[in-house]
Amino acid sequence: MVTLINEEIQKLSDSECIARIREHKARLGKELLILAHNYQRYDIVALSDYYSDSLDLAKRGKEAVEAKNIIFCGVHFMAQTSRVLASSDQRVFLPNHLAGCPLSDFAEIDQAETAWDEVTRIVGEDNIVPVAYVNSTVLIKAVCGRHDGTICTSANAKKVFTHYLKQNKRILFMPDEHLGHNTAVQLGIPRDEIVLYDPSKINGGLTEDQIKKGRIFLWKGHCHVHTAFTPELIHSMRERYPDAVVIVHPECPEPTVHAADLVGSTKFMAEYVKTAETGKTIVIGTEVNHVRNLAIQNPHLRILELSRSLCPNMFKINLKNLLYTLDNLGEVNEIFVKEDIKADALKAVERMFEITG
Repeated sequence: MVTLINEEIQKLSDSECIARIREHKARLGKELLILAHNYQRYDIVALSDYYSDSLDLAKRGKEAVEAKNIIFCGVHFMAQTSRVLASSDQRVFLPNHLAGCPLSDFAEIDQAETAWDEVTRIVGEDNIVPVAYVNSTVLIKAVCGRHDGTICTSANAKKVFTHYLKQNKRILFMPDEHLGHNTAVQLGIPRDEIVLYDPSKINGGLTEDQIKKGRIFLWKGHCHVHTAFTPELIHSMRERYPDAVVIVHPECPEPTVHAADLVGSTKFMAEYVKTAETGKTIVIGTEVNHVRNLAIQNPHLRILELSRSLCPNMFKINLKNLLYTLDNLGEVNEIFVKEDIKADALKAVERMFEITG
């Protein structure tokens, strides 16, 4: 249920909100866990108990057994994953239910089930597995769980793909075509065996021969934050900062990935920054708040955004709706997942843990 913030909180200054949030944290102690995704603005990160990527945060929630109330400062699919992993006596909250994810929305449940039926009719169910990027709805994760598939992150996609390819399995990968494409190319899959499935078309817009030949089926979907980065932007930054290291996210299109020095997940970016020498210039192509947070936390480095690419949904989480959730804890903004969906999604998540270790 979406709730409106009351007028009293609307009138508060940022400092007043922060003070009251800290009071809630002190009062609730370990019963409260505030998780912040890498793309959150710095004032939210500073109030969180943990700050990381979405799956790592969901695992933190599960491991924090004393935390009865988990507030996930991220977007909707992330809070759903946290709910899937959390225990039955933990409750998960999202400060703003309007914080969705356009990437996850590219794959709808009916489309995924249709795609599975269309492709398996030609190649057979025993020869293909569905793999969902963690940036997908709980319903898509549940489809993967039901059909002996799994999920992956941008950091472990290569390991998950390799696991199934060694078994001579084809992969239906949803919903980010660029992460799937970059991973397949990195693994040396011939390009004519990497096919793009368009859910708006019959058989994904593919011929029967293309489906028979395909090994990696990429869902037609993308993250607008990362498709905004281009090779031209990289070349421009290199002209200005010739000694800079350029890092981009694997959700970027292939030409951008090839133009960069390094490619990796948000966690990879943070770890690279931690070990960088003082004075180094690092240009990062990902959501702007992650870049700015890294710059604030590492003043001994020159950390620059490749360009300002903002996730407006992440930005929907703010001090006021976080405070409102805490003021009305247990009454508003809770995340619910049906038990059968949760069980199937959990199968997919646990299968990923088995594959990746």
